[in-house]
Amino acid sequence: MGETVRWGILATGGIAERFTTDLLTLDGAEVVAVASRTEASAKAFADRFGIPRAYGDWAGLFADEDVDVVYVATPHHAHREAAGRALEAGKAVLCEKALTLNAREAEELVTSSRDRGLFLMEAMWMYCNPLIRRLAELVRDGAVGEIRTVQADFGLAGPFAADHRLRDPAVGGGALLDLGVYPVSFAQLLLGEPDTVHAHALLSPEGVDLNTGMLLGWSDSGASALLSCSLDADTPLTASVTGSLGRIDIPRGFFFPERFTLHRNGHEPEEFTSSDDPHSLRHEAAEVMRCLRTGVTESPLVPLDGSLAVMRTLDAVRDRIGVRYPQEEGLRHPGEEAAVTRA
Repeated sequence: MGETVRWGILATGGIAERFTTDLLTLDGAEVVAVASRTEASAKAFADRFGIPRAYGDWAGLFADEDVDVVYVATPHHAHREAAGRALEAGKAVLCEKALTLNAREAEELVTSSRDRGLFLMEAMWMYCNPLIRRLAELVRDGAVGEIRTVQADFGLAGPFAADHRLRDPAVGGGALLDLGVYPVSFAQLLLGEPDTVHAHALLSPEGVDLNTGMLLGWSDSGASALLSCSLDADTPLTASVTGSLGRIDIPRGFFFPERFTLHRNGHEPEEFTSSDDPHSLRHEAAEVMRCLRTGVTESPLVPLDGSLAVMRTLDAVRDRIGVRYPQEEGLRHPGEEAAVTRA
């Protein structure tokens, strides 16, 4: 692939706007097409960003020979179809998180990309953030010793109306896939896939989780992670990693940090900062472009096996709390009985 990477944007919502804004700050990034389910929405988006082609259906984007990579920004329930069709059309794909509704769908996408030798990456921008990468490096190098606990939360004050997409099971609503994916991904970045999963939730009348607490465990190290997500509580949005030799604290906004503090036993605290805009999605876009230019089909920063492992954990949490989406049939995971309270 040449120096210029030509992007197609699929969907025109808020996250697509944010991504396109940040993408266009990168040298060699060109947005050549956008698609939506309506021509009016696609045209308005194209006009805003100076995109030459706007399609009122997905097929036009997938057939566009000038598109190298498709950014999928649809709601969760459409990720499997949209990313799958893009791969079938021979396009590289960056797909929003959570990668799909469940691990079964994620495995289908990963198999499709690997069979075709095409690039696929989950848009877990946290993993591409320079400070999160530095934190993971410190932990790997033993800065806090053996990890004992990880804590992280992501909650919004709400309330969200019953007809909001976050309350709609048909589109993968609930706190877990939108918000809980961040604490789970953070813990698994440092510890890998857990051996045990416990969860408790408050469910909405529609059957999605409004508030979920998770306790993950790793038998080989004895480490545990205490995580939470909420659609009706403004939680601290902080994270910490505690080990046998120290602790790392990330203040509010742990998934887009401006700084974090390393506390080593017997030493003065060390603060790590970054001059980069912590809210920018440009780092994940730059990683996609780096991989495409070098012929890499799986990003080492956001590996597909890691995305699959996170999806398995999210499935296990939903199994414990009793959340099912209408598209799912017979999806069961072994484990503890559900611990559920209904609103």
